Amino acid sequence: MKKVFTFIGLVSIAAFFNAQIVINEVYTGGGVLGIAVLTHDFIELKNIGSSTTTLNGATIQYGPATGGFTQYHTLPSITLSPGQTYLIQEGTKGGGVINLINPNLVVGVVVNFDGSPAVGIGLGIGLTSGKVALASNATQVTGPTASNVIDFVGYGLVNQYEGSGAAPSPTILNSITRTSGDTNNNAVDFTITLPSPSSSVLAVNDFNNTAKQSHFIKNTFVKNNEITFGADVKDIKVYNSTGQLVKTASIKEGAVLNVAELQKGNYIVTGTVNNQPISQKILKD
Repeated sequence: MKKVFTFIGLVSIAAFFNAQIVINEVYTGGGVLGIAVLTHDFIELKNIGSSTTTLNGATIQYGPATGGFTQYHTLPSITLSPGQTYLIQEGTKGGGVINLINPNLVVGVVVNFDGSPAVGIGLGIGLTSGKVALASNATQVTGPTASNVIDFVGYGLVNQYEGSGAAPSPTILNSITRTSGDTNNNAVDFTITLPSPSSSVLAVNDFNNTAKQSHFIKNTFVKNNEITFGADVKDIKVYNSTGQLVKTASIKEGAVLNVAELQKGNYIVTGTVNNQPISQKILKD
């Protein structure tokens, strides 16, 4: 029996240290009424390795700050090239002003491990504390070194996490984002940032919209009080980092929007290009 458990332990450790697809960003404030900018929580996966990797039969599992994992949902087969991201739209608190752009997966029904009926749509991720696992199957995760764990993030005041400490607490306005690689230490690997949901793995029908988005704003770093647009954009809205609408406009391709009245800082700009909703983050120096 001892040899069996030693072998299982070695398999677990090997998977733990060699994961290429990891949890890259977690946002938990989606839809908080009157405050949140984004309408939904999200979890973003990323291939941080050097080769293309595929997940089959994987799940996203969630647990509160204390106790075990309570819910999960399955993932379709995913193939990510190095650097590619996969955006998962989770639950909402009913508010917010900006929808996620081109999520790869919009989660509907989740499964409760205790067999009770699921309530709501998507995982109900805890705002400031909780734990999220990317698992290789639907078996309930027991901790960060469980044999089916591909990646594990405990954040805030939580009972389980990778390494010496938990990742910091997200807020209504901020997500927790991976700093670079994966040292298997949540306290080191994650930092607080503005949400930056990204979906670089797209269906064929999404490519045109991606091209539009890539030319939506030509200068996302604004130094001379002007934002230059690369397309005709209707219904432009500029939100500050607290979710307040601070400017509106409609712009022709190649035209500029003067934002001299806005203070330095991060903003989210939304608009409509060819009847497609577009969103992009800018920084005004």
